[in-house]
Parts: sequence; structure tokens; C-alpha cells
Amino acid sequence: MPTSFSSKPTSSYGRPDLVCLPTLTRTRKIVRWLLRGVVRLFVWSIIRIRVEGRENLPRRGPLLIVSNHLGDADVIVGMAAAKLPFEILGKIELIDHPLAGRFLDAYGTIWVHRGQPDRRAIRAVLSGLAEGRVVAIAPEGRESTSGALEEGTGGAAYIALKADVPVLPIGITGTENENIYPSLKCLRRSPVTVKIGKPFRLEVSGDRRQAVQDGTEK
Repeated sequence: MPTSFSSKPTSSYGRPDLVCLPTLTRTRKIVRWLLRGVVRLFVWSIIRIRVEGRENLPRRGPLLIVSNHLGDADVIVGMAAAKLPFEILGKIELIDHPLAGRFLDAYGTIWVHRGQPDRRAIRAVLSGLAEGRVVAIAPEGRESTSGALEEGTGGAAYIALKADVPVLPIGITGTENENIYPSLKCLRRSPVTVKIGKPFRLEVSGDRRQAVQDGTEK
């Protein structure tokens, strides 16, 4: 189990009962379809998105999407750019947020306690991949504080190796909060670029711990 999660901010919410894979009931599927439609309409009205590599998107899972995390808009930008429905992870602190918390709860989110390996969250992700779902994860474990790609925690590589599923790299630029929020206030569409790479698999050759480290660097 990767231990580098400890370098990230620690969650103060002790709600392990909320850490689970969302059940895809008929109602939830309808809610997700509606939310994704609303999100696309909202995002394309406030952001000028340029998507590169859309042809690299697989049509179905199992698939682990790994993306950088620059700002609050990353999740909704990803929903607007990718036609694949995917599971999302959210820090447990957001559950009480009046807007983000309600949206994430209605959509169905795998809540994560930060600051240590959240084994329940990892098991939930692995269960989703085993069911053939698409799961999106930010290897950095939090929003970038520098505006650049930061060192990953190792969790994404561990999951990719454990589940033995394809990894789809996605790079997002322009979603920094200092870019998005001022544009919203001025009613100006902010430019954002989403680059979708080609899917690949991580392979274990020898020591698994070293493979996790190599996969994180990759």
C-alpha cells in the first residue's frame, strides 16, 4: 500500500461510512445523465474548451483516468470534455459544502479521507474497475498550489497495477481558480485546453513497490 499519501493535507472529517462505491440504481443513472447535461451546458457557456486527442477516448471501461488537478473547475471540465461517464473521487471535507457537496452527493462520489492511505476508498475504486466502470483520479491528491503538475502520491499507479486496467492520461490547462473566477465575474469565457493521451498499461517487472514508483513518475 502506498504511504506517500501522508505528505498531503490530512482530512479532519471522520466519516468512513460514506466511503464506498456509488450504487448505479436507475434513479442515479437518470440523475447523472441530467447532471452531465447541465454541466456541459454550463461549462461550454462560460469556458472556451479546446479538446485535443478525443479519438483516444475508449468507448467503455474498465478504465482509470489520471489527470492533473489545477482548480475547482477540473471535474466539470472533464465531464464536458469526455463523453464517457466516470466515477469521481472527492475529499470528504466537501460533503458539507452548500453547492459542491450537494452536486457530488447527487452524482454519487467516492469520498476520500486525505493524509493517509484511505483503504476504503482504494477498495471502492478497485471494485468499480472490476465492474467495468471508468474511474477518474488525480494522482497529485489535491489541487496544485503552484499551478504546475506536482508530485503524485503513488495511489493511481498502485490502483492501475492492482486492477490491471488501461490508464488514460489527461492534461488540463487554464482551470486555475485565479483564471476561472475573475472571468466569471466579468462574464468572459475563460480559455481551457484538455489534452487526452493514448491509453497505456503499467507493467510489473520485479519489485512491485518499485513498479508503483515508476508508474507514478510515468
